[in-house]
Amino acid sequence: MIGKEQGQASGTRDVTAFSNPQSPIPNPRRQRFALVAGEASGDLLGAGLVEQLRARFPDAEFAGVGGAAMRAAGVETWHDASELAVMGLSEVLRHLPRLLSLRRGLRRRLLDWRPDVFVGIDAPDFNLGLERALKRRGVRTVHYVSPSVWAWREARAAKIGRSADRVLCLFPMEPAIYARHGVDARFVGHPMADAMPLNPDRRRARAELGLDDDAPVLAVLPGSRLGEIERLGAVFLEAAARVAAQVPGLQVVVPAATPGCRDAIARLPSAAHLRILDGRAREAMTAADVVLLASGTATLEAMLAKRPMVVGYRIAPSTYRIVKALGLLKVDRYALPNVLAGSTIAPELMQDDCTPANLAAAVLAWFTDPAAVAALEPVYRGLHLALRRDASASAADAVAGLVPEAR
Repeated sequence: MIGKEQGQASGTRDVTAFSNPQSPIPNPRRQRFALVAGEASGDLLGAGLVEQLRARFPDAEFAGVGGAAMRAAGVETWHDASELAVMGLSEVLRHLPRLLSLRRGLRRRLLDWRPDVFVGIDAPDFNLGLERALKRRGVRTVHYVSPSVWAWREARAAKIGRSADRVLCLFPMEPAIYARHGVDARFVGHPMADAMPLNPDRRRARAELGLDDDAPVLAVLPGSRLGEIERLGAVFLEAAARVAAQVPGLQVVVPAATPGCRDAIARLPSAAHLRILDGRAREAMTAADVVLLASGTATLEAMLAKRPMVVGYRIAPSTYRIVKALGLLKVDRYALPNVLAGSTIAPELMQDDCTPANLAAAVLAWFTDPAAVAALEPVYRGLHLALRRDASASAADAVAGLVPEAR
């Protein structure tokens, strides 16, 4: 009788639980999320995403490829992110057999592990192929950080959609491009906009770098890769020297991304009269009156630091001719602040226009026009607010929506 009564009571509880919409439905196993990040920026994105997913799924398991930040967030890393971090055509070709082998092994392990959702974080050359293979086997897939389809080769959007069930975009103009190709893409905001203050403390940045509080400061960033420094370093430093000849007491700071970059910068002509920093690019930009920098993500950082900038860039002449001839470029503006604003708020000097004389003239224009600098502040602030969306939380919501129990 006791056993029968317990069984009846248990049965009554089960019926009540499933008939009550407020009662939780038992989950047959913990949710599993697999993530693959291939460099330091992706590792940080992954860590933020994991922390927010864990808030939504406290018992979830996380595994894949990542670095120190993702491990600290609780991801079981089967491989370190550094194993994927190769740049440049020759380096990629040299490592291609190893990378293909790593991806095949990772695909098998992921299929055995059966994640609810796979998230490929940036690293499109590695992740999109992996995502496509997993999607074909029924795994829900997300690609976090859209390639620059807004700038060139828009047709890639359709290809990305064949790999990813959902694309998480850092910029607001990107989802509309994917929509034209029938791809589910969500704007989640940019984590850099979340991390950087709306009102940067320039005085504090100068104090931390040991710069004179009242002296004019020019920050010069010719790129974070050796190839960029080879193409742009001498041009940028000559431009800085020309500006220094016109601006009394000018302090020139050049953040170097790596020791190798520092050595390359130190060997350039005009390097004797500037200060080379080990990293600290964000502090240098915040401290500066004007920033001279290469086109790329650093332009977004300078915008968020609320500093006027001049953007220069050069690629190999043969590559430039091919890109132009094939019509692969889809934009007239290259620098992210200009793309986001829809107008030229930062002078862009590209390819043949990227000369010391032109760069110096554009930098001097900012130094001599404080009204123009003041007019930038509300524009920058508006763009900052547009990108500030609590990116990790927004990304976690988008990923959570693909978990079978959450759909």
